[in-house]
Amino acid sequence: MKLEVLSCSQRGERMPSSPIRTLQGAAESAKKRGIHVYHLNIGQPDIATPQAILQGFTRFNENVLEYSPSNGIPTLREAISGYFSRRRIAVHPDDIAVTVGGSEALLFSLAAVCDPGDEIIVPEPFYANYLGFATMLSVKVVPLPTIIDTGFHLPDRHFIEKYVTEKTRAILFSSPGNPTGTVFSKKELIDLAEIASRSGIYIIADEVYREFVYDLDTEFVSVLEFAEMTDHIIVTDSISKRFSSCGARIGCIISKNRAFMQVVEKFAQARLSPPTVGQVAAEAGYRMDPSYFEPIRREYRKRRDAVAEGLAFIPGAKFRVPEGAFYFMARLPLTDTQIFCRFLLTDFDYQGKTVMLAPGAGFYSTPGLGTDEVRIAYILEVKKLSEAMNIIRHGVQAYHKLTG
Repeated sequence: MKLEVLSCSQRGERMPSSPIRTLQGAAESAKKRGIHVYHLNIGQPDIATPQAILQGFTRFNENVLEYSPSNGIPTLREAISGYFSRRRIAVHPDDIAVTVGGSEALLFSLAAVCDPGDEIIVPEPFYANYLGFATMLSVKVVPLPTIIDTGFHLPDRHFIEKYVTEKTRAILFSSPGNPTGTVFSKKELIDLAEIASRSGIYIIADEVYREFVYDLDTEFVSVLEFAEMTDHIIVTDSISKRFSSCGARIGCIISKNRAFMQVVEKFAQARLSPPTVGQVAAEAGYRMDPSYFEPIRREYRKRRDAVAEGLAFIPGAKFRVPEGAFYFMARLPLTDTQIFCRFLLTDFDYQGKTVMLAPGAGFYSTPGLGTDEVRIAYILEVKKLSEAMNIIRHGVQAYHKLTG
């Protein structure tokens, strides 16, 4: 009997591959050949996880590892509320729903405000998984162009308003930005808030990098500070980057919109609960003294500057020094960085070492954009970063010789 090949959903066929992980197989093959690979493709910091969080895992001594409440352990939500209170932002524990990482926070937020066929406006380039989550929900991403020449800052308000249609449900962005490192100014955020208010749409602000702003003349502003906009504001957050705890998988949604939070709770009930032990550990992190972050910021600034110095030695490279997060979106003197990034892993090494990067096109939904760009995550110590940037420079030279 001839077996028919079963097909998958059209949604699944449309689902994009992650530019962050798509070359992982090539990286593993390089390692098997004895090549050392510097991973600058993924935002996995090498900063040590705080002892308070690690001890939170080991302190758990209940006899049964139970489900937690669907919206999170009350003491964790209180700790998150206290964290914001120390930053002069009033957030009640009832305004918080704990999620399985920032990813679930984004997925729940989009699912709660969008129906299939609805649209979200997203400044482009954007965190690649925004497109993935939207595709999972059959929601259309409408890219709002930003450019390297202006440091990927937003165009003026009147230009943005042209992208709002009757199908628009939200404006989604990250600040400090992934993949650009851009920190939107208070004026930029006010413009978005006014557009949202006038158009009757939501703002979904991904603020997971809020602690990582490096220059004295750059100020991080949370949209939670816009008290008059409470019904329109949704913030997604995570401990992954803030406390170098990516594997804990604890994030949260914050909103004062009661109807929205009630919908989120129904989604949370359907998946039962976030990780119980991870929440206990996260609570310890949120209760730490804020002084923890200052040496971390200094370290990331040194790393940022090391990448900027390395890029400056690559003839034809173009970049703007990012204001926050820990990423560069850089243009290389190449026509197709997807091929180049694979070349680094399959056909090149410099003194037994190479680098894994994230090809830039995967951070765009507009066809043809980002093909000459890469995202560089500066998540390694300065010495390793400097060596990795030197390897990239030699890689560009070798690629040019090979391709003519």
